[in-house]
Amino acid sequence: MHGYEMIQEIAERSGGAWKPSPGSVYPTLQLLEDEGLITSESEGGKKLFSLTDSGRTAADEGPDAPWEEASRGVDFEALSEIRQAGFGLMEAFGQVWKTGSKEQREKALAVINETRKKLYLILADED
Repeated sequence: MHGYEMIQEIAERSGGAWKPSPGSVYPTLQLLEDEGLITSESEGGKKLFSLTDSGRTAADEGPDAPWEEASRGVDFEALSEIRQAGFGLMEAFGQVWKTGSKEQREKALAVINETRKKLYLILADED
């Protein structure tokens, strides 16, 4: 796989609970290659990485895949609902911000700020 494909695969396998950054993936790939656990070859201007025999052995002997740990105990249905609600909120706010009057934008900003405070109060078990 290419590095970007690995990032996408990890995000998919963890159900979106973990999406590593390129800044952590590419140095790790270089380290694994330096240690002889993976090899790379150029394909269309990108590097394609493969496990070596030593790398496959190390992977088989190692701990559980980190995406399994990252997704353990995650309620994916609730996570999906939360994401949809958040995206819907941002979409509505963006629409007001783009098309609303100055007064409407100020009201929308006040609603967002008040909502943020109320969410923190939920954690504090206060009304």
